[in-house]
Amino acid sequence: MRPVAQNFRRRGGEIDLLMLEDACLVVVEVRYRKSSAFIDPELTVDRHKQRRLVHTAALFLARHRHFAGHAMRFDVVSIEGHDKPRVRWIRDAFRPDDSKL
Repeated sequence: MRPVAQNFRRRGGEIDLLMLEDACLVVVEVRYRKSSAFIDPELTVDRHKQRRLVHTAALFLARHRHFAGHAMRFDVVSIEGHDKPRVRWIRDAFRPDDSKL
C-alpha cells in the first residue's frame, strides 16, 4: 500500500488518508481516543460521517480522474490509548450501499 494523499479537504468533508493498494483506492478515516471508557474510536464513524466520507471521496475522484477506474474501499484506523496505544486497522469498515447513503 502506498500513500496518494493526506488530509484531503473540500467543503463539507475531509479524508485523513488516501492509499493505493494494487488497483484499489483506499479511503482511510483515522480515529483516536485517549480511552475507550465511553466508546470505541471506530464506533464514532457513524452514518453521518460515512456520508461525508463518501461525498468527499467523490470530490477527490472528480479532481483526480486518473483514479476513476479503480475500485474503492473505506477503512477505519482506530487508535486507543497514549503510552501503549492499541491500533486496529479495519479493512472495508463500511460500504456506501450497506449504509443506505
